[in-house]
Amino acid sequence: MNTVRPPRPSWDQYFMDIAHVAATRSNCSRRQVAAVLVRDCRIISTGYNGTPRGVRNCSDGGCPRCNSDAPSGTNLHQCVCSHAEENAIVQAAYHGIAVKGATLYTTFSPCLLCAKMIINAGIVEVVYHQHYSIDDVSMGLLHEAGVIVRPLEKEMKHE
Repeated sequence: MNTVRPPRPSWDQYFMDIAHVAATRSNCSRRQVAAVLVRDCRIISTGYNGTPRGVRNCSDGGCPRCNSDAPSGTNLHQCVCSHAEENAIVQAAYHGIAVKGATLYTTFSPCLLCAKMIINAGIVEVVYHQHYSIDDVSMGLLHEAGVIVRPLEKEMKHE
């Protein structure tokens, strides 16, 4: 019996789908974001946004900024949450995994702080799903540093 199987997802689609699943672990009360670090088509680390280890979850009141009515993109200096890209890089370091030469898949394009970490960690490519509205400086910095940055179409397609 021959059954028609759906087309396999591309590597980009596969890793981005995993990033979207990882985002469901986020405890941030504002936005769920995740990142997946990949080298040689193997996942080497994942991260999602939320409060640091040992700190009350954002969704339980752990972050005063996220639990306020501050408009998006404002009072960011009050946010105690770690970003997804930051957590993916730190998790790799915590477990002694080198990220140099890796590709980072992220559900949102990186902010300036994360862009600097990406550059200094030796990550060579960033693939993102949605454009983060306050990241123009970070995108310029990534390009200047020679990091390949590309969006994965909003209508993610399978090969």
